[in-house]
Amino acid sequence: MEQQKDEKIIFCKGGGCTAKLGAGILSRVLERLPKGPTDENLLIGYDSKDDAAVYRISDDTAIVQTLDFFPPMVDDPYTFGKIAAANALSDIYAMGGEVKTALNIVCFPESMDLNVLGEIMRGGSEKVIEAGGTLAGGHSIADADVKYGLSVMGTVHPDKIYPNNQGRPGDKLILTKKLGVGIVCTANRVKEASDAAMEQAVASMTMLNKSASHICHSYEIHACTDVTGFGFLGHLHEMMDGKLSCRIFADQIPVIKEALDYADEFLLTAAGQKNRNHVGEFVSFENVSFAMEEVLFDPQTSGGLLIAVESQQAEALFEELKQAGHPAAIVGEIIPKAEKEIYVWSVSELDKKKKLLSKKLAKIRGWIQAAATLLTNIHIPNLFKGKIYQGNAKTVCVPGLNCYSCPAATGACPIGAFQAVVGSSKFKFSYYITGFFILLGVTLGR
Repeated sequence: MEQQKDEKIIFCKGGGCTAKLGAGILSRVLERLPKGPTDENLLIGYDSKDDAAVYRISDDTAIVQTLDFFPPMVDDPYTFGKIAAANALSDIYAMGGEVKTALNIVCFPESMDLNVLGEIMRGGSEKVIEAGGTLAGGHSIADADVKYGLSVMGTVHPDKIYPNNQGRPGDKLILTKKLGVGIVCTANRVKEASDAAMEQAVASMTMLNKSASHICHSYEIHACTDVTGFGFLGHLHEMMDGKLSCRIFADQIPVIKEALDYADEFLLTAAGQKNRNHVGEFVSFENVSFAMEEVLFDPQTSGGLLIAVESQQAEALFEELKQAGHPAAIVGEIIPKAEKEIYVWSVSELDKKKKLLSKKLAKIRGWIQAAATLLTNIHIPNLFKGKIYQGNAKTVCVPGLNCYSCPAATGACPIGAFQAVVGSSKFKFSYYITGFFILLGVTLGR
């Protein structure tokens, strides 16, 4: 029993979709592969940067093929199995398909407790059943580290495929899950994530995209992808495909709140930085915080669907997704190709800057008004004669410098200086400035 506890302690070394090779590396490799003869029935292949391959076998049926596996990102084997399976199944839903069969992909150290492997595969099996598919077998190899995933086959009508790069100007962009799971899992590995944040992340990663995909079938969907290892902006870059641009409203993007806090503490993933390096040149940020930028580059494991829907239907789709329990949001819109591919801006950050500036200006106005009031009420002719009196007090009045010692301060100050400013937040600054000008006048008068 003690051995099993030790296995679980070292079980999580960092994984999920953060373990993916960078998009830039993949592109350089894939573009050099021999293409072979064209097959007109291969409707979508790797050259399209899509989520899965689609092969037509009849006029009304096409096969959707995908596979996905990775190292664990949580230390519970059962939970890891569910997450890995949900992530692999997601590609079928991103294409608009239905799951039919799945095969296990297992890499496992022979020296590790086999109960751990059993729990991983139990979690995966439950998700395949939930998806309506059949777990038909699999393949395993001995390895130094744990890795698990699925090869999945589904079906879709050839005319109802959701490609990832056929969006149109005017389409609204809808995201169906919260971002930030990669950053939260990173924080969890160094014991900095709260239980609440980790619970949100796990709930998101184990949730199938089945329901969201089925809801989309009733709407005019032009493009769809699932947000995984390349992050929100990386997958959005693939959706634009060099032909379109888009506006993203950062304030409307659903995010696990604590992920922003962890990003501000620099609890970031190396994969997120790879994503920034790969796609950063295509993105323009305006009034977006550093933390939000990091969340947008953050690699997601079993992330939500990013959907380009006909603009007139966007609100209805959004409402139906919300009613079905998805934390969905309309996060942007596609526009004709512009100088930059992706424009991200935040109204809330701009408002914060405006409010801060407004407060500063209000303070300055207050200081000026206070100084002007004092100068207006002081007997200016006497000022330049070097004799400024407050009632019967034979004292030169330098408000702010001698209010406390002035005999008039115990009663009503003839010029209202004492009552107006002593104890005020504007006292020191405005009255020292006023005092300076009065002393200057006294000196010149002499």
